[in-house]
Amino acid sequence: MPTHRRQLVQFGLGLGLAVVLLVWGLPYFAKTSWGDIWDVIRTVPPLHVVGFQVLMLLGLYCYTFTFTGSLRGLTHGKALIINLCGSSVSNLLPGGGAVGLAATYAMCRSWGFSRRATSTSAIVTGVWNVLARIALPVVAILVLVIGGVTLPKALTDLAVAGSLTGLGVIAVIAGMLASERVAQRLGGLLDRLIGPLVRRRRPDSTMSVEDLVRDLRGRIIDVVRWRWWSMTLGMVGFFGAYYVLFVLVMRETGVMLPLNLLFAAYAIGRLLTAVGITPGGVGVTEVATTTVLVGWGAGNAEATAGVVLFSIITHLMEVPLGGLGWLLWSVSAKTEPPAEGEEPVFAGHA
Repeated sequence: MPTHRRQLVQFGLGLGLAVVLLVWGLPYFAKTSWGDIWDVIRTVPPLHVVGFQVLMLLGLYCYTFTFTGSLRGLTHGKALIINLCGSSVSNLLPGGGAVGLAATYAMCRSWGFSRRATSTSAIVTGVWNVLARIALPVVAILVLVIGGVTLPKALTDLAVAGSLTGLGVIAVIAGMLASERVAQRLGGLLDRLIGPLVRRRRPDSTMSVEDLVRDLRGRIIDVVRWRWWSMTLGMVGFFGAYYVLFVLVMRETGVMLPLNLLFAAYAIGRLLTAVGITPGGVGVTEVATTTVLVGWGAGNAEATAGVVLFSIITHLMEVPLGGLGWLLWSVSAKTEPPAEGEEPVFAGHA
């Protein structure tokens, strides 16, 4: 099957699954109805919804510190444009992260950034995202355990497995960055596992996977040493603003669970947004988050309404905002990217 046809089939299946999960699965698993859900949502004042949207934009702006910290010369205005455009693509397409990454690469190149700097920025922000999304559930479990909350056995087993997997990923990344010997061993292992495939697809390449890992380590360390604090603050600000938004939306729809339980539900939802089988994890995220909230004692319609409203603000509204981002990029000043090995010439501030 041709690539474009396969992508269309994947898009159709992912979108169809998202619709089924939202239209049927969400009220089914929450044991409520769409009529009751909308009755709760209609009680939220429009002015409060506008305030929620402003808080969402604040979270997106916080994330620009992660972008600017990973790419020297990138302004916060341009970083916000990249964020808006990438998020809109990710929320429209199953596995849209890859398309969003390609869009980010094209934008940065059009503003005069070199291939090496742009690819390094994409890798570093990707690593920071993975670490943050892994860390959230780990922190949530610790918060619940410290608070004496008893979790269902199935959820406990899933949480423990997820936490151990997450800690393993963090340990591998930290080890690769901290020790050149670990990086060499990891590169050697990857070279044995996937090296033949890489060389078959790129027979003209003289660089081994081990060389790539070593080069990647040096590039990441260079960026991390330069602005690790900016990237970290950006992630904390982004997820922190969205958590405050989640709490406010839940309180608005009548969900009065303790903050530690709301944080755990929020962490689960943020982790599941990375699920690539539906656009932006839509449907999967809402069903799982609602099920957890109801299981902890939240009202069925109230919890579902809060999750739906939060999803509208953080997912659906990113689509028109992404359209605005694409418009701003199209009218922004472009700069010819430098030849490889030359220093980039940055375009004017956005």
